[in-house]
Amino acid sequence: MSGICGWIGHGGQEDGQRGLLNAMAVPMRRFDDAALHCHVGKLSAVAVAATPGAARLLRVGQVQLAIWGRPRLRDATLAQQAQGEGLGRVLAGLWRQGPELLCQQLAGSFALCLIDEAAGEALLALDRMGTLPLSWQLSGETLVFASTADALRRHPAAPARIDPQSIYNYVYFHMVPGPDSIYRGQQRMAAGHYLHYRQGSVEQRCYWRIAFEEQGGAPFGELREQFRQVLRSSVKEAADGARTGAFLSGGTDSSTIAGVLGEVGGAPARTYSIGFDAPEYDESAYARIAADHFHTEHHAYYVTPQDVVDAIPRIGAVFDQPFGNASAVPAYYCARLAKADGIERLLGGDGGDELFGGNERYAKQSVFARYERLPRLLRRALEPAVHHFPGRDRLYLTRKAHSYIAQATVAMPARLETYNLLGRYGPSQVFSDDFLAQTDAGAPLASLSATYGRSEARSLINRMMALDLKITLADNDLPKVVKACELAGMQVAFPFLDDAMVAFSTRLTPAQKLNGTQLRYFFKEALRGFLPEAILRKQKHGFGLPFGVWLQDHAGLRELAGASLHSLAKRGVVRPAFIEQLLSQHLREHAGYHGTMVWVLMMLEQWYQQHEDRRV
Repeated sequence: MSGICGWIGHGGQEDGQRGLLNAMAVPMRRFDDAALHCHVGKLSAVAVAATPGAARLLRVGQVQLAIWGRPRLRDATLAQQAQGEGLGRVLAGLWRQGPELLCQQLAGSFALCLIDEAAGEALLALDRMGTLPLSWQLSGETLVFASTADALRRHPAAPARIDPQSIYNYVYFHMVPGPDSIYRGQQRMAAGHYLHYRQGSVEQRCYWRIAFEEQGGAPFGELREQFRQVLRSSVKEAADGARTGAFLSGGTDSSTIAGVLGEVGGAPARTYSIGFDAPEYDESAYARIAADHFHTEHHAYYVTPQDVVDAIPRIGAVFDQPFGNASAVPAYYCARLAKADGIERLLGGDGGDELFGGNERYAKQSVFARYERLPRLLRRALEPAVHHFPGRDRLYLTRKAHSYIAQATVAMPARLETYNLLGRYGPSQVFSDDFLAQTDAGAPLASLSATYGRSEARSLINRMMALDLKITLADNDLPKVVKACELAGMQVAFPFLDDAMVAFSTRLTPAQKLNGTQLRYFFKEALRGFLPEAILRKQKHGFGLPFGVWLQDHAGLRELAGASLHSLAKRGVVRPAFIEQLLSQHLREHAGYHGTMVWVLMMLEQWYQQHEDRRV
């Protein structure tokens, strides 16, 4: 792993300060013992735990810079200056012109800390997509920061008390949405934001938020050529400086990256995929179609139930927040396969759905939106007629009409959570009374609505994509892949999140993303003839895990899940009766559906064991 940690506004003896930095860095070096580089001042300290090429510590006069990731300068003159004088000197010069200007000049993926102790100021900043994590806490006049919550809480000014609301939000979303943390008082930097510390106080600002043009412009042929040029440039940039391969699930995004990687590299790409001995989940045949089409050097690994048992504690350990996306397991084994093959960096296709309109709910919600466009008087007449129709539930058409209207009348974005798993069970059936008394059941939807409301997009699909850039991408998919790769000792980059690619996507019209109910319309048409037709036609899947199915048949997996849930039941969070019902009744009724909640609760307990219980 790599990362940064440190503080400003807290003094002490140099030996003690260095010892504290070393203690904070322990969680960031847990899996690979990365080299540690430190600087200690009178009232500040900063360290980077660095695997080669992943992080660096720079000093320019009185200014200290800790950089994790691969930032670039947008301005060509400044970029050339940095080649001669060094990136640190250019950033220090920009800092003197203000934090906003500095952040706006940065491209690429990065988490940045700048400390100007003489001025009593510091800057924390995250890239536009929020690729890398950075947590912080202000205690009195001391600002403490770190790449993981575990590192942050090792500073005496940052006591760690679990926030019950964050646990509730985790069970609701299957992750803890930022900027909140599992620990009360801690905050996580948001994508496209910076934090300016000045003489004991902090100010947070958004320096970038996606803005959609939404108007038609260039003809298709011109857009297609621009897209392909940006795509090649983005993949080339992402692959630069390391022995690079590509994740290959057989979907449109990973197949595109694999094909372009071979083009820009001048040799067949090295690709890596996973499979399962579970036909409904196994996508390896599509990965093979793409590999054969692009003549890649393809490698596949078949994940077994025992692999899942072995990985679960490690997955629980590498995530500093509770994390319930089961596809972290296959992502880890895929990255480990590439590592064993000598690959240093993998390219992931994440972001394509959120930029080009590929998530299935976009089409579904567009159907509901048609109902909203009906005249209000017509809706007022329809609704009671359908809801009170005699024998409604016995007739297919009236039953479907009732379901459609019931969902269509729910306002966005709450409509996206109509089938939320926690909502289906009922919070009062899942959580203990004492736990619920400490939480706000409306908080998850309130935070979702706040994020949705910040978008200035006019079209429904662009508003949903702006929401997904945070909830689906920054809070879920990116941490999943980044942490899984860290666990395997692998760098990762995301060509679709290159700034030029993001900017290109904003110029597409809503209809070029969702044409009727056709998802990713422009993307697929622009790559027709490049991607195999079978890939263009296939349903979206990804690295799903057949956990519920395997839970029925594999004793070791069943024992680990059962032991984890029974241990969780003793923590006063979840009702023991719900645990028993989930394991004994619900799983028999529908293993795939209810297996999701088993996984979510199991990983919550694994987080407790790997993080909280270890410090007792």
